Amino acid sequence: MQAQWQVSRFTIDLSTPKVMGIVNTTPDSFSDGGQHDSAGAALQHAERLLQQGADILDIGGESTRPGSPAVPLDVELQRVLPVVQEAVRWQVPISVDTYKPELMRAVLDLGADIINDVWALRQPGARDIIAAHGRCGVCLMHMHQTPQTMQLQHMEGDAVAAVKRFLQEQSQQLQAMGVDARRLVLDYGIGFGKSVAQNFALLARQPELLALGLPLLAGWSRKGSLGQVTGCGVEDRLVPSVTAAVLAVERGARIVRVHDVAATVAGLKVWQAMQRQNPQD
Repeated sequence: MQAQWQVSRFTIDLSTPKVMGIVNTTPDSFSDGGQHDSAGAALQHAERLLQQGADILDIGGESTRPGSPAVPLDVELQRVLPVVQEAVRWQVPISVDTYKPELMRAVLDLGADIINDVWALRQPGARDIIAAHGRCGVCLMHMHQTPQTMQLQHMEGDAVAAVKRFLQEQSQQLQAMGVDARRLVLDYGIGFGKSVAQNFALLARQPELLALGLPLLAGWSRKGSLGQVTGCGVEDRLVPSVTAAVLAVERGARIVRVHDVAATVAGLKVWQAMQRQNPQD
């Protein structure tokens, strides 16, 4: 398993788990919609996440919650570009959550470091942009169907095997275009077209995905499956979210994408303190 993630301006050390803080610039995100939907508010939130210990910032301008409508390109550009333009000056890795090739090109031109794509670069032209860039990091995520349809009919059969096969195919296609494997991270897509049982099977069987040889990013924060098993509403999923993040790291994930940075950092410190006392590690 590679211990580094090569992104545009940085080489991120993955020998210890990294926390990716979520910066939504949308009015309709499932967990914090509208709270940071101006550039100024989003940047203030991003600064708070860094103060709380975030290692990476992930900026997004389109909600991918189940049933969410697609956002026109011009709207997403207006939401994202001013935030990225300022954030890249902070000398921390900046990720942009988008599947639109035009936005990928624009943010990479501004100096963004990572493209985090729920479509795993399957939109026409997306792979070409990444291959041409030369150094940017990429997170390839598995999604069953689309944000508009993914919860109407879940995956059938063994989700772990299907997700593994998909991520292997997508990563191999990208490498065949000359993209260095050190630029790639994989996300098994919690909540994106999977049942509650399938989501937890992916967590329990993470080592099967690690067999692909690429680092895993886990995005459990405030997801619906946590609500299903705990009865907690979105605003009350802090403890379940931190628990899932720590369990994902314990099972080999190297990056966790979260809303609640301070609590996640604290939870991981407890896990790391235990790990330091484990002579087998």
